[in-house]
Amino acid sequence: MVTFDFTTTPIVDAVNQIIVHAAKQNASDIHFDPREENLVVRIRIDGALQDYTIVPKQYERNLVTRIKLLANMNITETRLPQDGAIKGKIQDLDLDMRVSTLPTNMGEKVVIRILDYSRSLQGIESLGFSKDNFEKLKKMIQVPNGIILITGATGTGKSTTVYSILQQLNKEDINIITVEDPIEMSIAGINQVQVNSEIGLDFARVLRSILRQDPNIILIGEIRDSETAKIAVRASITGHLVLSTIHTNNSLSTIERLLDMDVERYLLSSALTGIISQKLVRVLCPKCKKLVPTTPYQREIFKTVLQKDVTQIYAPSKCEECHHGYKGRIAIQEVLMINDQIRDALNDPNLKKEQLRKLVYKSDVTTLLQDGLEKVLEGTTSFEEIYKAIEIDDDLDYYDEAVKEIAIKNETSTQNNSLEDDILSAANQKQKEETELI
Repeated sequence: MVTFDFTTTPIVDAVNQIIVHAAKQNASDIHFDPREENLVVRIRIDGALQDYTIVPKQYERNLVTRIKLLANMNITETRLPQDGAIKGKIQDLDLDMRVSTLPTNMGEKVVIRILDYSRSLQGIESLGFSKDNFEKLKKMIQVPNGIILITGATGTGKSTTVYSILQQLNKEDINIITVEDPIEMSIAGINQVQVNSEIGLDFARVLRSILRQDPNIILIGEIRDSETAKIAVRASITGHLVLSTIHTNNSLSTIERLLDMDVERYLLSSALTGIISQKLVRVLCPKCKKLVPTTPYQREIFKTVLQKDVTQIYAPSKCEECHHGYKGRIAIQEVLMINDQIRDALNDPNLKKEQLRKLVYKSDVTTLLQDGLEKVLEGTTSFEEIYKAIEIDDDLDYYDEAVKEIAIKNETSTQNNSLEDDILSAANQKQKEETELI
């Protein structure tokens, strides 16, 4: 915990120090939480909040006012939520931040989100995709038309993935138009439109205009309602590649959400190219991670999901260069390319969820759980991180069923191989006997 002497330290300097410290620690958010007796400042590093300092109650109002001034907010309005942005240099650091205020019973809560585009600028190769998933992603973005959805909860790196894909697609002979709320990253050579609902400039209205702007690729910041979903799907079947995000957990729930939004089945089956689902997990510190024996439960999970006998995995330790054994975050991904079987099934109004689930997860897709466990075996993250990110126990029923089918398939294959061996052995014996007679 850091202590500020506010009798000698100006509020301006205190705010600057808090922001700069958070930025240097690669924090994603800064929380200013009002309490009854003070204001607690917490910093989110690698997904976990950590207390940074405590501000006495008498300085709380001045500190919040300073942040509002930086973010071009109304400093006299304390009863309504506000959104703002801070962009510029603070102590020689170029920073881009989003600011949000929320009135609570203890005072105004302020959250500053620090935007980091370094990963997006490094390209899709830096996003942690497995070899198979990376190949699927490259095939998907080469399709000239269709819709590709990036899904996940808030704060799971969807924007990073979207902007990385846009960087890959941004070429001189391509017209790319985006509609976003807000525009998080300005990219040279791309036409970006900021939604403004106060004047009626919503996603649906902008999309209808975009289609008359001769685009090759369209990015929709987020599909939030039925009208936006329908326009996006229709745009993708008229010769455009559409990228968008949606708040769902995996490929199956994404398809169900679009159907719930009343997107016509025949349009969805024609338009949907692929779905990228992702979650963020913390990365083990390479300097202090340690090998530990697996527990019976962990061995069962690895055996059930990956069909591997695992006796040792890496676990977090602690050193001076990390935060409780972790340093940085990485995405675990599920990449689904829509095949003909799934397209045919989507046209069937009587298709049950379990039937769709079997089709989706038998189409050569690596699930979030599988990708996560593979990253555990590689020593990239820990089993505890995967357990927190994914509801493992809920998925085990599916894997138990899948394993049984694999076992039956393998048993049949073994029997066929055994029969082939018997036939081959008999043929060899007959040839040997004929040779001896000669």
